[in-house]
Amino acid sequence: QVQLVESGGGLVQAGGSLRLSCAASGRTSGAMGWFRQAPGKEREFVSAINGGYTYYADSVKGRFTISRDNAKNTAYLQMNSLKPEDTAVYYCAADPVTHTLVAVIRSPTGYRYWGQGTQVTVSS
Repeated sequence: QVQLVESGGGLVQAGGSLRLSCAASGRTSGAMGWFRQAPGKEREFVSAINGGYTYYADSVKGRFTISRDNAKNTAYLQMNSLKPEDTAVYYCAADPVTHTLVAVIRSPTGYRYWGQGTQVTVSS
């Protein structure tokens, strides 16, 4: 069983930056991703790192950067040029499998382990 703990959320003005961290209790060699959920909306894909490749939702491409430090069992999401529409609870997810299908990488069903979430609020 792998436990994920997110940190780094908070309140920031539009145009600002935040860096989210996701610390895993054990080794996570498969896919790792970030999803977010705004009030009244479904959980949506933000970004993932899988087999050395990175994936981004169109809405964050060019502004967010995902990375991972395997030695620390930690994934990061650097978020720049934040917009009010980025406001949501951000969840870290991990799966022991390196996926081969992009559709699986971008789906919440592709991840076995989830963190509790961290709130990101961007004020206008």
